[in-house]
Amino acid sequence: MIEITLVLPFALPPPELAPDLIRALKMPALAALLSRTSSHQASAADPGARALPHELWLGRALGLLEGRKLAVATAVMRAYGLDPAGGAWFIVNPAHIEISRTFLMMTDSRRLGLVESHSRALFDSARPYFEDSGHTLLYGDAMSWFLRADAWGALDTASADAATGMNLTDWMPLGERAIDYRKLQNEVQMLWHEHPANAEREARGFATINGFWPWGAASAADAAATATELACADVPPWLAALANRHGTSFAQMLAAPARHAIFCDGSLAEAALATDWAGWLQHMQRLENDTFVPLLGALAGGVGRARLVLSHRNALGEFTTTSLAQRKFWRQPTLDRLLP
Repeated sequence: MIEITLVLPFALPPPELAPDLIRALKMPALAALLSRTSSHQASAADPGARALPHELWLGRALGLLEGRKLAVATAVMRAYGLDPAGGAWFIVNPAHIEISRTFLMMTDSRRLGLVESHSRALFDSARPYFEDSGHTLLYGDAMSWFLRADAWGALDTASADAATGMNLTDWMPLGERAIDYRKLQNEVQMLWHEHPANAEREARGFATINGFWPWGAASAADAAATATELACADVPPWLAALANRHGTSFAQMLAAPARHAIFCDGSLAEAALATDWAGWLQHMQRLENDTFVPLLGALAGGVGRARLVLSHRNALGEFTTTSLAQRKFWRQPTLDRLLP
């Protein structure tokens, strides 16, 4: 049986706004997919996890979850053609951290507009500082660097998206060597304060890059990602790197599905993280036409089972439907299952 899993981060509306947002949606195909199901389960986010619910779900599906921690760094490195030769490795995201008298907050990386030339210049200037601290820093792409820091292996870090838009007091790396991270962070902040790349970014109206965010610790001995068929659209670079069906749209996946394939569409994340609910509604309506209508049609034409994995920051819902379940005409299609 052909099974397609569709992962949609932030497709669940936040509980406090859900009734109003759902009333504004006109999505009969999604309503049918959610209402005529063979199984449905909802779960609250693990309060001790420092990653978003959909990230933990994907980490588990790809075999890159250690307990409640995403151990993705070395798998992502290999996807970039880099060799994690021993030690503990982290993904490092260049970041803009807003600093006020009462809080620190990290800007969504999707809104940074960081180009390769600026990223390379900042990377090259910072690398000696990392090396002087006994660490190795490697370049993947503009938003994805990799840090070997064996002494930091036990740090409890949060994924970049989990920390985005939150008070960073609650999301900073924790552990015995956290003070070493903070010291290096301060040195890099001072180095980049008047860097020419940041001056050019400011002149173009972009936020400066004034920090780095390490997360996703893994060792070279950790397993590589499983061979699950994965395709993605509008997702962070680390997840796009793990996809093994590159350049595949959802329509293409439906046209030539694997026996079990996962498609992750992250197009709702930017609007949700920015609390831009008008933008979120627009993206949801686009998904109705481009994704849910074709998926509903595919269930009548060859795809035997479809699973929708929908989430917001604090919860995750899984809805499984089949070609047979879609014949349950007595179940009135409704979006009420998006309610908490």
